[in-house]
Amino acid sequence: MTRKVMIVEDESLIAIDLKFMLEDNGYEVVAQANNGESAIELAFTHKPQLILMDIKMPKLDGLKASKIIEQQLGIPVLFISAYSEKELLLYMKQDNILGYVMKPFSEKNVLPALEVAFHQIDKFNRLNGEILYKQSELEKRKLIERAKGLLMQSEKLSEDEAYKRIRNESMQSQQEMVTIAKRIIHTLQVNR
Repeated sequence: MTRKVMIVEDESLIAIDLKFMLEDNGYEVVAQANNGESAIELAFTHKPQLILMDIKMPKLDGLKASKIIEQQLGIPVLFISAYSEKELLLYMKQDNILGYVMKPFSEKNVLPALEVAFHQIDKFNRLNGEILYKQSELEKRKLIERAKGLLMQSEKLSEDEAYKRIRNESMQSQQEMVTIAKRIIHTLQVNR
């Protein structure tokens, strides 16, 4: 799978070197910007998986641009910087900042940093998918429980009888239990 990266660097020679380095190693550079304002605009247009961004830039610095990108798009950033570690640590408290690469850089420090960043992105996406799945399952469970409660109340059934009724109707109609639950909820609420 091709990894889509956007480069935000105001020094054109550094940006060109980075672009060639990334492309030579299988990354797709989807956009390049030379200031924070362009970075925001291009991030909306190209939606890269990761942004390599310089901190010090004209118009809008990398930190401010990355905050806007985080709030609007949630795209992670790997900073490129000539700052010392102590100065950089002040910037690392945003959720979308995955780390930094010090200038001058080489393949030896850029590529491992990118691999770690993409590993973190993949891990986040996987966990986020699991959370969304569990939330969906919980919502389905709530609907089934609500339908059970309405059946118990309206038809004086036990909890077990109400559940079996939903399950049997699901098997007979070959529909998910949640579909049956929604129909029961709708029918019993309309008839109230």
